[in-house]
Amino acid sequence: MTPQHTPHLLHSFASPLGPLWLSASDQGLSGLWFGEQRHLPDFNDAQRFQRGEHRYMHAAMTQLNPYFAGEMTAEDFSFGKALPLDLNQGTEFQQSVWQALLRIPMGGSTSYGAIAEQINKPAAVRAVGAAVGRNPIGILVPCHRVLGKDGSLTGYAGGLEKKIELLRLEGVLI
Repeated sequence: MTPQHTPHLLHSFASPLGPLWLSASDQGLSGLWFGEQRHLPDFNDAQRFQRGEHRYMHAAMTQLNPYFAGEMTAEDFSFGKALPLDLNQGTEFQQSVWQALLRIPMGGSTSYGAIAEQINKPAAVRAVGAAVGRNPIGILVPCHRVLGKDGSLTGYAGGLEKKIELLRLEGVLI
């Protein structure tokens, strides 16, 4: 007998950078995507998603509003701490990369190579880049804070212009 899979609830959110999609499970917030970003899941997959609202989505939205208004400090930034995150949809390797992203402080940045070193896979820089690109919880699991080795702005699944805006909002770029 196949175990029942509970679909993640899905809700849209209007942000200053464009529409966002949030998803949640009983374990935590499980997704946050820009409406037109690469690697979007199939929201019409009824086995995986149902339209609705969840307390974790509301918790995320109450933090996203002051974040986008530039009113959130690093001390206030509690994504992944006070707000549970469900990062179980990735491989073990991807999950290790996503956990490393959570350690990048607001206003800070790192490189793909530094993350590869941090997770004890120094030769896996490209694989780290692929895992960063597949991060299911953008902004809150701050993949936008990952730069090239030389500090250059590299790709972002949500679009490079959004990455620039997020880094400006956090004071990384002026």
